[in-house]
Amino acid sequence: MASQRPATIADYIDAAPPAGQPHLRRLYALLKSVAPEAEEAIKWGTPFFIEPRFLFAFSAHKAHLNFTPTEGGLDPFRKALEKHKTTKGMLQVPYSAPLPEALIRQIAEQRVQAVRAREDDAFW
Repeated sequence: MASQRPATIADYIDAAPPAGQPHLRRLYALLKSVAPEAEEAIKWGTPFFIEPRFLFAFSAHKAHLNFTPTEGGLDPFRKALEKHKTTKGMLQVPYSAPLPEALIRQIAEQRVQAVRAREDDAFW
C-alpha cells in the first residue's frame, strides 16, 4: 500500500497492488450493491461498511484480499467455504483465483439481514 493513507475506498483500491485491483473493484461494487445505504469508511487503514454497526470490511495484501464479515457472518457458510482459505471471521481470496462473487454476495446479504434484525450484537 502507498505510504499516504487513503481517504476513500476508491483511494484505497488505487493504492493496492495492481494485481489485486480488479478483484477489489469487483468486491467493492458487490458489497456496495448489497448495502447501498451503508456508511463507507477507512478505519485502521481498512475499508469498512457500517449500517449503523459494522457490516463487513475488506483488505488488500500482496497476493490476496481478505473479506471480513465477522465470525458470525461466516458461520452459516462453513460448508460452502471448505474450498477456500478462511479464519474465524475472514475469507482470503488469492488474486490468482476467481473471486467467488455468488458466495460473497450470499454472505454479505445474510450479514446485512442479521445486523438489521440485531441478531448479531457483536461488533465483530
